[in-house]
Amino acid sequence: MATIKDIAEKAGVSIATVSRVLNYDPTLSVTDETRKKIFEIAEELSYKKRSVKTQTSKIAIIHWYTEKEELEDLYYMSIRLGIEQRCQQLGIQVVNYFYNKLNEVRQENIQGIIAVGKFSENEVAALSEITEYIIFVDYSPDDNAYDSVVIDFEEATKKIINYLLAKGHRSIGYIGGREKFKDGSSEIEDLRDKTFRSYLQERNLFNESFMYIGKFTVNDGYRLMKQAIHDHGENLPTAFFAGNDSIAIGCLRALHEENIAVPERVNIIGINDISISKYIFPSLTTLKVYTELMGETAVDLLLERIAGRKVAKKIIIATELIKRNSSF
Repeated sequence: MATIKDIAEKAGVSIATVSRVLNYDPTLSVTDETRKKIFEIAEELSYKKRSVKTQTSKIAIIHWYTEKEELEDLYYMSIRLGIEQRCQQLGIQVVNYFYNKLNEVRQENIQGIIAVGKFSENEVAALSEITEYIIFVDYSPDDNAYDSVVIDFEEATKKIINYLLAKGHRSIGYIGGREKFKDGSSEIEDLRDKTFRSYLQERNLFNESFMYIGKFTVNDGYRLMKQAIHDHGENLPTAFFAGNDSIAIGCLRALHEENIAVPERVNIIGINDISISKYIFPSLTTLKVYTELMGETAVDLLLERIAGRKVAKKIIIATELIKRNSSF
């Protein structure tokens, strides 16, 4: 496993700087360029390359996140790097665009598009005007029309809850986020909080006051955990499922500031297993999403489409619980 020292050497910064960036230290003053460099190196050092035959073509990655947003939620950065690494192995040229730059994409001589993130009906239609070869990653707008690579977040949520129940927890909280399509057309249903609610209700263990919803960021994880501590005091749940690892990192910081022991008093479990999860303190128990594989698979699906496959495929990537020090 790569170490913080390895990351620091490759990034050309101090070990202390890397540690503080990976822990989202709010008192550290570094540029977004430096943060991005450190995060990308951490991802790349976790990525295992494969040697394959090369081809020549050009594809576009369309992101629904800006670079700034990507730094707050490394899930999408990891998917992007998986796509780019796979394309590099295959000798495929990649161009990156944000969703609102489709006019520029039309001027590129591309063979296909990999759309990373969640796209509204109107946005999907706009992408379809550019090329018939589109692969969606982390979202499936139409199982019968488009290829997609997704995670079963309903099953993932049940897996986390079952783990906590098996450890004896009966007071479980949720801190998560909600998202909207970038064109503002509607809010996107999130299967994590929906499943959390219904699965615990079936077991008569659901408490509405233990649910907190904001954004999928470190800052909102911190803010909402502070709110939960204020709201519940000594009756704070013994465990929290965080909707992603960024939220979990914020939760850990808030608990540390309030001198609430993790995992002795409160267990924290995230989801994604972004590369920095093993470097924070305490190291984060999380449900690993194989984001690099999601990116790789999207490239392979696109090549199949270009080669002539007509029937749509929806690929569901498995998850795996990675136990570290933030839970029993």
